[in-house]
Amino acid sequence: MFKRKIKKNWIVSKHEPITELDQRVLSLQEQGFLVPSKNLIKTPEQIEGIRQSGVINTGVLDLIAREIHEGMTTGDIDRLVYNYTVDHGAIPAPLNYEGFPKSVCTSINEVVCHGIPNDEEQLLEGDIVNVDVSTIYNGYYSDASRMFVIGKTSKEKQHLVDVAYECLQLAAEAAKPFGLLGDVASVITKHAHKNGFSVVRDFCGHGVGLEFHEDPEVSHYGRRGTGMVMVPGMVFTIEPMINMGTWEVFVDAEDDWTVVTEDELPSAQWEHTFVMTDHGLEVLSH
Repeated sequence: MFKRKIKKNWIVSKHEPITELDQRVLSLQEQGFLVPSKNLIKTPEQIEGIRQSGVINTGVLDLIAREIHEGMTTGDIDRLVYNYTVDHGAIPAPLNYEGFPKSVCTSINEVVCHGIPNDEEQLLEGDIVNVDVSTIYNGYYSDASRMFVIGKTSKEKQHLVDVAYECLQLAAEAAKPFGLLGDVASVITKHAHKNGFSVVRDFCGHGVGLEFHEDPEVSHYGRRGTGMVMVPGMVFTIEPMINMGTWEVFVDAEDDWTVVTEDELPSAQWEHTFVMTDHGLEVLSH
């Protein structure tokens, strides 16, 4: 493992009893590992709130899975997401977030992420589409995305979609309590490269739950033995973006949101919200 200069994030007040968790994290901190601050550790009540948000978030994606088809527009997807979410007493987190104008991100083929739905953009035979849904329910946030293949696509695109999902699954298996986030990134990097693909480096997963985006940043490109310690009670997304060609991307200047591969070759992404438990990751939304 790679150690670093000690940054004392885990602080125990002299008025607090020191728990077994405190002792373990403080020991890692003193050894030079980067540990989270205690405010990143969710309480059981908070985790339950995020879980309930995740049920609605997953329900939205299940609806899209049933309804998505050739010829519909990304605007149609946006309306399905909005209506389902509000009908369940929740709020679409992307809507008006830092000026984002819609309730969901829809990213087709070479669009990596943050595609903006509209009524002119039709889904065509062979398209691969990422639908990224985020939900606020009773003040708690959840976040997940899935890839959808419209009709039949090329073997190359299907392989990209499959490998992106495998990257997420392998990453979830690699994430262990008191392990390091770099171990997660390493598994993704290795599997993507083994299949001839690249990993986007400019965007990452993130903490989530009480806010839309929290610490830590969850990189998908990296080395074993680096990054923050994953402590039970942390809630975060893993959402590898895997490109058929170069890892480099650019943001469309016309809307300042849509992220596109530099070489305009296809990209695929899957995302889950997880909570780290004493036994490994548990999925809260998928």
